[in-house]
Amino acid sequence: MSTTPKKSFLSLLLLLIYFLISSTINGDITVADFGAKGDGKTDSSKAFLAAWTKACSSSEPTTMYVPKKKYFLNPISFKGPCKNSRMIVQIDGILIAPDYKKIGSEENWLTIDQVQGLTVIGGYLDGQGSSLWACKASGGKCSAGVTSLAIFSSSNVVVQKLTSLNAELGHINVHTCQNVTLQGLKIHASETSPNTDGIHVQDSTNVTVLNTGIKTGDDCISIGPGTRNLWIQNVACGPGHGISIGSLGKDREEAGVQTVVVQNVVFTGTQNGLRIKSWARPSNGFVRGVVFKKVVMNNVQNPIVIDQNYCPRNENCPNQSSGVQISQVTYSNIKGTSATQVAVKFDCSKTSPCKGISLEDVKLTYQGGSAQSSCQNAHGTTGGQVSPAACL
Repeated sequence: MSTTPKKSFLSLLLLLIYFLISSTINGDITVADFGAKGDGKTDSSKAFLAAWTKACSSSEPTTMYVPKKKYFLNPISFKGPCKNSRMIVQIDGILIAPDYKKIGSEENWLTIDQVQGLTVIGGYLDGQGSSLWACKASGGKCSAGVTSLAIFSSSNVVVQKLTSLNAELGHINVHTCQNVTLQGLKIHASETSPNTDGIHVQDSTNVTVLNTGIKTGDDCISIGPGTRNLWIQNVACGPGHGISIGSLGKDREEAGVQTVVVQNVVFTGTQNGLRIKSWARPSNGFVRGVVFKKVVMNNVQNPIVIDQNYCPRNENCPNQSSGVQISQVTYSNIKGTSATQVAVKFDCSKTSPCKGISLEDVKLTYQGGSAQSSCQNAHGTTGGQVSPAACL
């Protein structure tokens, strides 16, 4: 019996599989079709915007594809609202920022604004921040710098498997958003790079950070006013300044931070581990409902710290007291080593003492021996084995 029909069917099946794979890889819209040059030098901003505009105006789920080449982009904003809520941006290439001298007064390099329903997959963002860092270190006349990726006023956004390198200022900023997931990210900058926060979250609800490695010169993750329902899990931090709630209380009228969970996190050689800080000035802000659990400290200078007397350069806050109310904060299963003898420091406000602080199964050592704790205006409870001994 002839096998030709079987071969024909197999060929057709292989062709169909190839078509499906090609469609997935190439996407519906490719930036190269709009004139993007993958040489790393030619400005491809207009081509990227044209591709975005077409994808955003489609009423059907659409993929915008960036091939595996280098693309130079000036500051650009990908704006919504779009006609569909299932957009994908697949980045296989490297996006390169201009030198800080050519950016001018822009605050962000790449911006996602007012978009509902977007998934960004893969890619490299090269912020080329080293020249700005050198300018700042030399005391020269420099711009403030730009955040590499800013997500504003958006919802149902996923960013995954993205690598952000050498941001001039912050790497990723999530602001006034709902339902944002950041997962599988790699964020790297020099340990000496100034103000290069890895991820900053502010005025946002239901943000999740998962399976991410952050090495930077400032906070690995900073949590600003108005953050609610933030979940951070499986994060490796270091070098950097740790995970910080704050600084808060800079303004008298300020939204609070509520319901934050940080778990399965490892800090290595960081300045801080788990930090909450507020300005020493009146404010109606607050922090409550925070859980830090299953955390490992490796040679961290300040593993656990609450600082409510933050007053940089002693300007606008000497002899004042923080009005930020910190309550219901739990530290559970925190283990490892401190690079300083005081491993637990609660320096709380005289007028708004810390309340409901809970230490459960904490074991931190200093140089192979006992560490110490320090408390001011802090009230709470302990459970299980707590070392250094609590001073609440």
